[in-house]
Amino acid sequence: MQIAVLTFDRFNELDSFIAAGILNRAKARGLAAYITSPTAQVTSMNGVTIERQRPLEFAAEADAVLIGSGVKTREIAADAELLSRIVLDPSRQLIGAQCSGTLLLAKLGLVGDLPACTDLTTKPWVIEAGVTVLDAPFVAHGNIATAGGCLASQYLAAWMIARLASLRDAEQAIRYVAPVGEKDAYVARALATITPFLPAPVPA
Repeated sequence: MQIAVLTFDRFNELDSFIAAGILNRAKARGLAAYITSPTAQVTSMNGVTIERQRPLEFAAEADAVLIGSGVKTREIAADAELLSRIVLDPSRQLIGAQCSGTLLLAKLGLVGDLPACTDLTTKPWVIEAGVTVLDAPFVAHGNIATAGGCLASQYLAAWMIARLASLRDAEQAIRYVAPVGEKDAYVARALATITPFLPAPVPA
């Protein structure tokens, strides 16, 4: 299963790289995350230039899509031509947004009247877009999830792994990246955060 991590110019490294790194811990289960961008190269908010792995149009065919954040998100949200290149379908895709990525999700019409999460800087802009913002790190409604705060990217990644593979796979991915001596606490927090938003198990 292929995952597009949408990454735009002046992106936040923590959002794109943490999510992609954790998601790719589940490669043995067939998951593969790719940095997906509108241009061949993108430069982060701290001046790190990277080569994209997939073009923006890849998002339309991916099984799941994560929209990262960055300092130019408001400009992107106002760019109708660029937004038109992002074709998403929550009926068949898992879609997540991180921090200011929630603003793009709202502009794409995928939030509607659902409450969402975002970071504190972006919060006024998301509210202005007509979205109720929760004081929480993560929330999911069906196939759409949002997260607020850079390190909340671990919750988006864990949720996607749990949905695309299993909760056990999500636990293993978080345990691998968690700090030594704190692994149990990190795993417990991550699972407690995402489990309420996972589909109920089908009775045997």
